[in-house]
Amino acid sequence: MEVLVRDGRVAEIAPPNRIRSAAEEVFEARGLIVAPGLIDLHVHLREPGQSYKETIASGTAAAAAGGFTSVCSMPNTTPVVDSTEWVLWMQQKERGAMVNVFPVAAATLGSQGELLTDFRGLQQAGAVAVSDDGRPILHEGVMRDALCLAAGINLPVIQHAEDTRMTENGSMHEGATSFRLGLRGMKAQAEASLVERDVHLAQQFSGARLHIAHLSTAEALKSVRRAKRSKAQVSCEVTPHHFTLTDADVGDYNTSCKMNPPLRSAADREALLVALADGTVDAIATDHAPHAQQEKVVEFEKAAFGITGLETALALAITRLYREQGISLMRIVELFTAGPARVVGLRGRGTLARSSWGDVTIFDAKKRWTFDAAKSQSKSRNTPFDGWQLTGKVVATIVGGKIVHRTDG
Repeated sequence: MEVLVRDGRVAEIAPPNRIRSAAEEVFEARGLIVAPGLIDLHVHLREPGQSYKETIASGTAAAAAGGFTSVCSMPNTTPVVDSTEWVLWMQQKERGAMVNVFPVAAATLGSQGELLTDFRGLQQAGAVAVSDDGRPILHEGVMRDALCLAAGINLPVIQHAEDTRMTENGSMHEGATSFRLGLRGMKAQAEASLVERDVHLAQQFSGARLHIAHLSTAEALKSVRRAKRSKAQVSCEVTPHHFTLTDADVGDYNTSCKMNPPLRSAADREALLVALADGTVDAIATDHAPHAQQEKVVEFEKAAFGITGLETALALAITRLYREQGISLMRIVELFTAGPARVVGLRGRGTLARSSWGDVTIFDAKKRWTFDAAKSQSKSRNTPFDGWQLTGKVVATIVGGKIVHRTDG
């Protein structure tokens, strides 16, 4: 098939040699996968305030290198993105974004979990969802009010599901590895109990849209499945590191494997793999969380939570899900495109239908390559996948009809 993009939109799709319109630039994609532009629901671009870790320019360059044409930026910056002014600031051309940036605004002022922000104003300024990501909305009454208010304007509420009363001073999953290393563990129930509570709350309000960020446990999946069976508008995302690694990969205090939620048990990972295949999971999201070297090369308990992930996500999905688990490429593409577009209502994205936005990701599903973190477009290098041999390589990333990344050779 051939795809013609004109004026930033898909103008025509036709069998080979059937499009007669002239094109200023032709990309030969024979033998490659031509997919809708990938969408990442969960990235930390670190601006405003933490540009030593990442900038909107560097983070979106990494996104383009990873095949992402759109990213949803989380609000836990300095200051927190909790006002219309900061939402608008995130979208200014001066930020130098290489791909589309859709801000997720804070659900509460300062992400303190107490007073709700101006949901309607934030939405009108361009926010596609609200969340206190990095922190949970822990108080039940505040979460109830957030879901009720958001339901009235069709705005998703994204929850970082962690009952911090159960995880205080924890640094990894509670299990055999944490016991061996003498580290305080983070209980799986801390995630599952909050998901169960929030699903129950979401079912109380017609139109409420609840999205569970970086879901990592088998028990939390059960709540999501029950919600979907009851036709509640509940969705969830899973990260590549959670479907690839387990808590055993922490090894001997490897801080590149420290993230929140933490790497879980092998049984949890198996449950995630099943849910990715059967449709329970709506999206793969990276939770791209860049940190400076001095924040990671310290004692495990003092190290910052989080890893980078934009440039390895697609290849990990192809390597682990397609080649090893037999999940179809079509399903994998859906998890990176149509799925996330539905979660936050990005109309005209996640598809190559005629008149949709001209965002296209072209990749070679058979290409073997080695990820070299030193060559990353991100300003940070905190990844457990440095030196990994992967299969599936992005060849070109096109945003609005413009090629923003192209792999040499």
